[in-house]
Amino acid sequence: MTKNTRTPGHSPKLTKLHKLSVAGVATLGAATLAFSLAPSHTQTTTSDAAISAAPVAFSQQPIKNVQASVTDQQAGASLKTQAIEAKKKSADAAAKKAADNVRKVQAASRSVQRPAIETVAMKTVAMKTYATKTYAAKTAATKTYANNLDGWIRQSLDIMKRRGIPGSYNGLHRNIMRESSGNPMAINGWDINAINGIPSKGLLQVIQPTFNAYHVPGTSWNIYDPVANITAAANYAADKYGSMDNVNSAY
Repeated sequence: MTKNTRTPGHSPKLTKLHKLSVAGVATLGAATLAFSLAPSHTQTTTSDAAISAAPVAFSQQPIKNVQASVTDQQAGASLKTQAIEAKKKSADAAAKKAADNVRKVQAASRSVQRPAIETVAMKTVAMKTYATKTYAAKTAATKTYANNLDGWIRQSLDIMKRRGIPGSYNGLHRNIMRESSGNPMAINGWDINAINGIPSKGLLQVIQPTFNAYHVPGTSWNIYDPVANITAAANYAADKYGSMDNVNSAY
């Protein structure tokens, strides 16, 4: 038998080569263990990307919500503005319609009131005219005239004016002087009228039938009355010749 050269309690001495081999095996094992425990390269990259992207996604969400909120607010404001504009247009239309109705009512009122106003105005004018004529008549009635040819002519002219009978002072005076020389009791007893039994009488030498036909109301029916005679003769001359002013001879 061979002899055991190992001494109990001591391990054989490792050579330098053995030490290197052991270190290499240890290193390789550690590396293998680390590789088996660590995730693959692709998974690590994905996880890193997810981790790095997560905060970005988290930070973008509130921004989107804020933008949506602003957009909603703008849309709401736009709707409110449109509603206000619509109310304003409706109010303007209602105001315009009300104004038109007021104008129509005023126009209708004027159209109703105008005839009444015109009627009142016409009545007022008529009353004033009547009052004027009445006053003139009363004035003429109370007016005094001289009891002579001048006074008779002037009184006749006032009556003629109220009755619308034309004639002038000069026209009357001229014909009176030719016919009777101003004598109210003058009578013609020699002309054709006298021969026929109806002699001419008075200031303007009027026959009785003519006096009766052209007698002017308000004057005497006595053919010798100076004012009645002049006025009746002037009325006859106006009918036959247009006015006593147009008479220059026997008429």
